[in-house]
Amino acid sequence: MEEVFLGIGSNIGDAIAQCEKAVRLLEEQFVLTTTGVSSWYATEPQGYRDQDWFINGAVQGVTNLSPRELLKAVKKIEVEMGRVQTIRWGPRVIDIDILFYGTDGQICVDEDDLYIPHKMLENRRFVLIPLMELAPGLVHPIYNETVKDLLRRVPAKGQKVKRIKRK
Repeated sequence: MEEVFLGIGSNIGDAIAQCEKAVRLLEEQFVLTTTGVSSWYATEPQGYRDQDWFINGAVQGVTNLSPRELLKAVKKIEVEMGRVQTIRWGPRVIDIDILFYGTDGQICVDEDDLYIPHKMLENRRFVLIPLMELAPGLVHPIYNETVKDLLRRVPAKGQKVKRIKRK
């Protein structure tokens, strides 16, 4: 079993419900056994900005899938939930990204369609803030900095993130 951290986001329909459904499907389809789920955060869109804010969070778990099998499994769930490819960084019903993989997140993969740790996570508050809840001391294997340290470096300007209060 390998430890894994996933980022989950949505900005179409009931985005919180979409994110929670994705977490449920990850468990039900034996993609991972969840060991932690962050709070949900309303986050300002990045890249293509003419769209609704996103709901984002992070999931920690363990899996017996290889990185490639894990990617295939999360993409299958995205399709099942109705995700269609549109413009880059555009609206989406669900987005599931592999953030870190392996014991203490130390496994690196650099392939055309699979990059672990996730590219650009070190510049994204909407990824780092939920990760802070789950693993502030997790060390990025390339930058050799903790999630907490990476977050300190990312400017808040243009990357508003607001914690959602649970009902």
